[in-house]
Amino acid sequence: MTERQPVLEPADPARENALLLDIIEAASSGPSVEPLAAAVARLITDSTATDVCFVHVLDDTERSLTLAGATPPFDRQVGRIQLPMGSGVTGWVARHREPAVIVEHKESDPRYVQIPALRGIDFTSMASVPMASAASGLVGVLNVHTVERREFTERDIRLLMVIGGLVAGALHQARMHRRLAARERAHERFAEQVIGAQEAERRRLAGDIHDGISQRLVTLSYHLDTVGNVLRADPGEAAHQLGLARALVDLTLDEARAAIGGLRPPVLDDLGLAGGLASLARSVPQLEIELDLAGLRLPEHIEIALYRIAQECLQNIIKHARASTASLRFDLHGAAARLEVADDGVGFDPTGTGDEQPGYGMQSMTERAELVGGSLQVRSQPGAGTTIVATVPVLDAAAAGNG
Repeated sequence: MTERQPVLEPADPARENALLLDIIEAASSGPSVEPLAAAVARLITDSTATDVCFVHVLDDTERSLTLAGATPPFDRQVGRIQLPMGSGVTGWVARHREPAVIVEHKESDPRYVQIPALRGIDFTSMASVPMASAASGLVGVLNVHTVERREFTERDIRLLMVIGGLVAGALHQARMHRRLAARERAHERFAEQVIGAQEAERRRLAGDIHDGISQRLVTLSYHLDTVGNVLRADPGEAAHQLGLARALVDLTLDEARAAIGGLRPPVLDDLGLAGGLASLARSVPQLEIELDLAGLRLPEHIEIALYRIAQECLQNIIKHARASTASLRFDLHGAAARLEVADDGVGFDPTGTGDEQPGYGMQSMTERAELVGGSLQVRSQPGAGTTIVATVPVLDAAAAGNG
């Protein structure tokens, strides 16, 4: 049996440049991962004289690889095959960032995992290499298979590694474009949700003012009119009406303060972020909250953002976490303000792959952090509680610390 050898040698600069031009041309077909991966798969089978090629791309969580491109007839499986990091030969290559070669008897290799949809039993030999570069890091894994037995040589592997390095940059750019496009769509959806939430909040505040403050002021006016009418005839009744009026004034003031606090927490102006967070914790008596708060003043917009994030966190804990204790920590680490809210509740799957999907509140917190140049990190798993960390850079850390 005659073993087929690659038709292109990486040691040949002219042909290597031609291959690079082919990859660039494939990349120019569009900034989408799947079309690029499909073009790359066809290019690799032509360049290496192999029978099929699979292009597995690392997902955004870097926990698994998804089949993004394949030569026919396996192109129908694109997007359907997902391998956890470390699983199978592909996962092993991704984790160790080293090539793997199986000449025959794949089933006897402990790394090999049979995937019926990819019909591995139809192919005898395989070579798998990481797609990586210094600039892009690990992007994915290339697999090539042959029906006939083939001894993949060092030259074969070197060729695949060269191709993998060239492809990595283009696929990385395609992934970044996809991520940005998804972020733009998420921003659009979030903007719609924010507008809807703002309108709902305005309706709620208008209703509160109409049904509460306005009605009580009308009643107050009635009591004051009554006082004027009965002052001389019945001083006792007048005193009673004045007492009712005073109670209504106090109640109306409380409702007005609550309405104002819903728009902007005045406690931040009086006590700063640390005092505001402590006051927020006291407003949740059903939860034992450990506090570790640095008495630092930050720019107003950052304090408001962190306060609202903490407020949303505590609301989520009360609504969903079924927690008994929580902790609220705030400090300045280097040139960044750091807010951490943790609980011992039921936890959830923050990747959104489980039954419970992260909701509007989580997205709202993420957006609040990003609007002030920061980021939000969520660490949780079912049965293990939740920790949310908001980190926001402070341009003048020294001034913030002395404020």
